Amino acid sequence: MGGKLQKLLIVVPCYNEEEVFPQTVKVIGTLLDDLIAAKKVSSKSRICFVNDGSKDRTWELIKKAARKNKRIAGISLSRNFGHQKAIIAGMYDSDADLYVTIDADLQDDCSAIREMLEKAGEGCEIVYGVRDSRDTDTWFKKYSALAFYKLMRLLGVNIVYNHADFRMMTRRAVDTLKQFPERNLFLRAMMPLVGFKSDKVYYDRKARPA
Repeated sequence: MGGKLQKLLIVVPCYNEEEVFPQTVKVIGTLLDDLIAAKKVSSKSRICFVNDGSKDRTWELIKKAARKNKRIAGISLSRNFGHQKAIIAGMYDSDADLYVTIDADLQDDCSAIREMLEKAGEGCEIVYGVRDSRDTDTWFKKYSALAFYKLMRLLGVNIVYNHADFRMMTRRAVDTLKQFPERNLFLRAMMPLVGFKSDKVYYDRKARPA
């Protein structure tokens, strides 16, 4: 992807994230500022926080952050539609060249976005963020996750192991996703169906800070 700098949109679904939100804005905002300063992405790049019907002050904090920083935007859904639809609302509502989706709890290492951009520069249209291990998980979560992936494979679903919803997609990949008629998309299962060249970036998942 040579030539002009790509416009990046980082979509962050939020549900009752009042405690962690100030740190989330700081961490992801600093990363975006660094990427723009290093001319890795366009200065028109943005962060879009999607308020998924939060019951706390999350939306108020999003609006406050947007007033202070022109690179931050917010969408507030009328009620809680769920994580997947919040992600889709952020991606489908905005115009960008590259889209990254990442949760607000900072457990996914946003610095991996740098490597995702490198993969995109090599021609990848979908880049999956994949956990290196599940060492921070409880015993129950570790083995229930393993059971989930086994069940998905038995059902014939080609799902990327240890990948949640931390990924990068090109505009073409997002436009293709929009063509699926399903209303209740399970994005992890849909991504391999989109097609196009893909790759993985590995990272260590962190403990939730709040």
